[in-house]
Amino acid sequence: MGVATATVRAVNELTARWAGVPEGGTVFSAAGVWPLLAHLADGAAGEARTELAEALGIDAGQAAGAARELLAAMGAMRGLDTALGLWTQRTLELREEWEAGLSADVHGVLTGDRAADHRALDAWTAKRTGGLIDRMPVTLTEDSEMVLASALTMRTQWLSPFTEVPLETAYEPWAAEPRLGLQRSSAVLDRIGVADTPGGHVTELKVLGNNALDVHLLLGEENMKPRQVLEAGVGILAGRYPVVPGPLLPYGDVGPGLRVEKLRNTRPEPPWLEVTTVAYDMNASHDLLKLHRLFGLTTARDRSRGHFPGISGFPLAIGSAEQNTRAKFGASGFEAAAVTAFSAVAGGLPDLRYVTTRISAVFDRPFGFLALHRHTRLVLTAGWVTDPLPCPEYGWEDEGVL
Repeated sequence: MGVATATVRAVNELTARWAGVPEGGTVFSAAGVWPLLAHLADGAAGEARTELAEALGIDAGQAAGAARELLAAMGAMRGLDTALGLWTQRTLELREEWEAGLSADVHGVLTGDRAADHRALDAWTAKRTGGLIDRMPVTLTEDSEMVLASALTMRTQWLSPFTEVPLETAYEPWAAEPRLGLQRSSAVLDRIGVADTPGGHVTELKVLGNNALDVHLLLGEENMKPRQVLEAGVGILAGRYPVVPGPLLPYGDVGPGLRVEKLRNTRPEPPWLEVTTVAYDMNASHDLLKLHRLFGLTTARDRSRGHFPGISGFPLAIGSAEQNTRAKFGASGFEAAAVTAFSAVAGGLPDLRYVTTRISAVFDRPFGFLALHRHTRLVLTAGWVTDPLPCPEYGWEDEGVL
């Protein structure tokens, strides 16, 4: 799709490092942050430039070009919409070279009327995410000189949809309240596999979308932390941890939530994969300045002086950096959106003769997910599921489900 392998690796490694932040259920998008950090690095100087380059994983001099390439590649992916936005005070003069390299979809104006400016930024957010997110995560103050934002929205329909069922689980927090489960069967066994990673074994299920946007579900051993599971998922994508695919798995309990059985039947049947997971709809907000070391913003947030002479001759510092995200996983498909914004401020029994194989994969306790582009393996959103959707009152007994 025209994006360098090194850029994909850099974005995915930022995903893995972000996963190391101790949190509960969450969803986040390093792919939404990385291009903004790259454009900031392009205009930064001194220690701020060095820190941003370290966070990006590439040289600051190459950052803007890599960001443009990444955004163009994502914009060409079916089912994925991206946008970049820039708003400045009328009195702020930008360096022509930096502004020309931004390729912003819109260069708007901050009027100084904070309520009106927030309404305009929120309207942009809602439009760019198709209503999945309705508020731009930015803090405007009387010192706000510039807002740089990105929006990323992905939508895909499963090649093989799930059936909604009440979830049966022994995991106590989920068993206490009926949860909406999803089930499906498939003859394609290589969608499931097990990897031996430094933190323990991880079961990976690939749920394929009809437009090459997929979601990989990741279930680790019960003692593994979310960070270890999500980092393992990124490592699997990078080829660091080989996966033993379904057709090569031995019989028995072969991985977290995974069992391979030999069954007898009255007629010949091919092997099949049975999957049980849960539906979820998650929202999360992230204050990136609380994670300033992770994103290379430690020096850039110092308002006593300017750090971005390549952006403007006016001294600028980072006043706020936030991201709002949402992810919806259901029977027919997946939707996710992320809006990231940086504000810059002045700153300083019968006859069973036949045998077949059944693989059962059950994701009935907290697990991770990576939503990605199949061909480039670029991770677009990632998250940790702790609170699935409740099971609605469908009258399952009447339908013969229970």
